[in-house]
Amino acid sequence: MHTRLLPAESGIPEAAEWLRAGNLVAFPTETVYGLGADARRSDAVQKIYDAKGRPAGNPVIVHVPDLTAAKHCVLEWPAAADRLVERFWPGPLTLILPRGPELSDLVSAGRRTVAVRCPSHPVARDLLHAFGGPIAAPSANRSGFTSPTSAAHVLAELDGRIPLILDGGDSPIGLESTVIDLSEAATVILRPGAITLEMLREVIA
Repeated sequence: MHTRLLPAESGIPEAAEWLRAGNLVAFPTETVYGLGADARRSDAVQKIYDAKGRPAGNPVIVHVPDLTAAKHCVLEWPAAADRLVERFWPGPLTLILPRGPELSDLVSAGRRTVAVRCPSHPVARDLLHAFGGPIAAPSANRSGFTSPTSAAHVLAELDGRIPLILDGGDSPIGLESTVIDLSEAATVILRPGAITLEMLREVIA
């Protein structure tokens, strides 16, 4: 497979078509570059695991364009999620919530929950709108390696393993999203990121 590098300004319509066909597309977010696939198709999501060499038990984040799309991906939406979304979305915050039936169970690695995020990067948002569905997208690197912050980094690691990379320049934050679990009674921060514990406490304390 030959990996093509497309400028984001002109490549989004083609990238959306690749996603609709069940293929992989790497694209920029404000945190790092993601390796995207249709989150509703198990055959597409499996390609993420294969390309990255990702362990089967490691869930992937699902990206959505807005709050309405996020609610379609989950079974429950607690009040704390509304407060967090109002403050931090679009942005580098991922919420763990009970997974809805629309999504492939591979995004959850067999668990009952799903990680959902609404990115703020304009290329990611344009791709989500052009595609018209949720995009499963962990970082676009080989499993165990540093998360990529540029198209060149993605190409260096995944050349020949994925068909398409949208080049949107460097990811401005360069740090993966904060992950917070809202699926149980007690709220748990699973991964720190650009949104700090102090910032979260201002909203959910």
